[in-house]
Amino acid sequence: MTTDQSANVIWYVLAATLVLSALASRRMPLKSTMLMVLGWAGIFAVALVAFSYHRELGSAAKKVGREATGQAEQRTDGTTLRISMADDGHYWVDGDINGTNARFLIDSGATTTGLSRQMALAAGLNIDGGPGIALNTANGTVVAQRSSIARLQVGPVSTGDLPIVVSDKFGDVNVLGMNFLSRLKGWRVENGEMVLQP
Repeated sequence: MTTDQSANVIWYVLAATLVLSALASRRMPLKSTMLMVLGWAGIFAVALVAFSYHRELGSAAKKVGREATGQAEQRTDGTTLRISMADDGHYWVDGDINGTNARFLIDSGATTTGLSRQMALAAGLNIDGGPGIALNTANGTVVAQRSSIARLQVGPVSTGDLPIVVSDKFGDVNVLGMNFLSRLKGWRVENGEMVLQP
């Protein structure tokens, strides 16, 4: 048992002792006592869930707030695309590959745009059946196949014949790399937003 687990067990025992001692001192009927125990158990369960998932709940609250106030994660300003920073500190954008919706992580550290195999197949891309190429990624070296996107649309930004790499090692993450960003008139981070200029 780790130190954190031991601390959690001690906390639970102390909380249970406090509740049980408070109930015992009141000398209430058994039915009332059981109802109160269940009520306290419910309160502790809600508090535990809120504490355990505070990041996810915070992220969901921010998303609901953005939708309620009309502040989108990505918005078009004339011909410029502005993308808000996500809660994970990255910039994610919705795009379209040959008519198929896709979500991308914008990664200026990636030389080439990369797709998950599942996304590439869903978009109907032709994947090179050769031995593949070795890529150095943040998660180590992976083997990927070459392919290309005939038409990629990201907001008002459109490009074609974009060379990409495809690998099942990317999981479900699709990456817009420098070979996409270098085709833009400009891109920058400004006031917490990624700004893409076609």
